[in-house]
Amino acid sequence: MSMRHIASLIAVAASLALPVLAAPVAIVGGNVWTGTSEGTIPSGIVVIDKGRVVSVSKAGSPVPMEATVIDASGKWVSPGFISAFSRTGIVEVDAEDATDDTSASGSDYSVALDAADGFNPDSTAVAVTRVEGVTRIVVAPEASSNLFAGQGFVADTSGDVDTEILRKAFLLISLGDHGAALAGGSRPAAWAQFRAALDDAGAYPARYFTSNDGTALGRVDAEALGPAARGEQLILIEAHKASDLNAIMDFAAANPDLKIAIVGADEGWRVAPRLARSGIPVIVDAFSNLPASFEQLGATAENASRMMEAGVTVAISHLGDSSHQARLAIQVAGNAVANGMSHDDAMKALTTAPAAIFGLQGLGVIGPGARADIVVWDGDPLEITSNPDVVIIDGDVQSLKTRQTELRDRYLKLDEHNRPLAYVKP
Repeated sequence: MSMRHIASLIAVAASLALPVLAAPVAIVGGNVWTGTSEGTIPSGIVVIDKGRVVSVSKAGSPVPMEATVIDASGKWVSPGFISAFSRTGIVEVDAEDATDDTSASGSDYSVALDAADGFNPDSTAVAVTRVEGVTRIVVAPEASSNLFAGQGFVADTSGDVDTEILRKAFLLISLGDHGAALAGGSRPAAWAQFRAALDDAGAYPARYFTSNDGTALGRVDAEALGPAARGEQLILIEAHKASDLNAIMDFAAANPDLKIAIVGADEGWRVAPRLARSGIPVIVDAFSNLPASFEQLGATAENASRMMEAGVTVAISHLGDSSHQARLAIQVAGNAVANGMSHDDAMKALTTAPAAIFGLQGLGVIGPGARADIVVWDGDPLEITSNPDVVIIDGDVQSLKTRQTELRDRYLKLDEHNRPLAYVKP
């Protein structure tokens, strides 16, 4: 072993304890899935510096002399995964209202509710999500007072107090069964409220010169809806049934200036060709394969693969427990592969697709100029037994500690005599 290699290993060991790497970093020898036209590069070399990818090259390419070397031989290297829909960081304990900022059923506001105001980067779920290879989370509020849930955001999973947050990345609206119930009891009521709200936003501020109330929205909510109504902000619509998806596509065709995406789409496969033609992307849960409700009677484990085969842009997330299990999106993607989706398409559904849906420039890929969100895995990322060895966010090596790992290490090494006795027979 050369002195340079020994020095590099020592430097890597030291750097893993530090939040920032000042010198360039070279990840050497891994199976690099780039998410670009370069495809997968065997034994590739990824050089990053100042938070950006400098180069991606094949084996044998020169490595900068000053670079800290991370040996990824026999491992996988991927972009940091993006959780396309979650409530990570805005709820700590579901049963404790004081820790739950997902919804506000008693509020006078809806569209204007900004979920980023409730984000807690110290949430235990953030660290758990990070150590599973997810470096960015799309976080959404939950509709509770009417069909408008509010403003969602995108954050990194560093857990830093100054975590980077992209505020108001999208507006979430709930249609289908949930939206119908919130709007007064029917789908026609939900659509009437949606159209009236867009009319209020279009007439703001003139409609509000003499009153704080519009047809459907108050002054504050009407102003907050403005960017979405003008096509400047993504409208993310929650819907599942094929007829609801068709209604959304009809609405999109009549309002071509609006930016629309769909979350849920359990029956998306039934209207997949039209979804592809419309250019409306979807976020799905490949675990959702049972008729859990009347709007999911056509649910199937092949939903994601069928839509992607038809040409729909598909991102995969875990929608079952979106508060604490965003990391399970990776297992969901693996499940999609088991049900007809190619490995490459499943990787795209965790990286390039969510980056495209939410306009996250430089994320979801490994290429020159891309942001250095990179994960080194000890095996295929979609295998349930694989784990990240190194997680990098914007060029900084992240801690792989969580509350769970600290508890494990504490009690795993505790002397038997120091352990509390659960029961002692007198």
